[in-house]
Amino acid sequence: MNIDALRREYQKGELKDDHLDPDPMHLFEKWFEQALHADIFDPNAMTLATADLSGRPSARIVLLKKFDEKGFYFFTNYTSRKGSELDKNPLAALLIFWKELERQVRIEGAVKRTTRNESDQYFHSRSLESRISAAISPQSKVVESRRFLEDRWVEYLKEIKDKDVKRPDFWGGFRLIPDSIEFWQGRPNRLHDRILYKRTGKAWEIVRLAP
Repeated sequence: MNIDALRREYQKGELKDDHLDPDPMHLFEKWFEQALHADIFDPNAMTLATADLSGRPSARIVLLKKFDEKGFYFFTNYTSRKGSELDKNPLAALLIFWKELERQVRIEGAVKRTTRNESDQYFHSRSLESRISAAISPQSKVVESRRFLEDRWVEYLKEIKDKDVKRPDFWGGFRLIPDSIEFWQGRPNRLHDRILYKRTGKAWEIVRLAP
């Protein structure tokens, strides 16, 4: 297997200075809208990187569920590894990669839990089956078998009968408040476009980085 020979040219787009917006969230919204119409599988999938107090990093794919002028939102079990690490070390990085558009967005910043109301609203927008799974899964903990989870799921369904599934206190959202957003557009000859927005007070400094 000759992995080092795997390469191709990037030539689907460019990121010129006149494409930029003073507010990176406006540019992100534009890129995200284009991703939604580009036949991309899970266009809201992103890598979430966290670290424990010793600095040991971990990363996993989560789904972006909302973004606005306040930040980027995702939801999880607060007792999971990522939830525990974010509570102890509330700094994180996100990476969204749209290979079909030869684009990626790197986002860094502080993380805060969403309000109870925000968590409730999203939880109740999920299907009944997804809400049950969130309620019964001891996420990131060791379980004895797949059968254990399946039996627990069926048992919970019997217990609630026709009742609604309330959001458990251990499950909810996080909001990443960005202080750094980098937009990367693949270009020919590996001379990629990299535009970095750095927060300076209430404004954003915009610089171009070498690829």
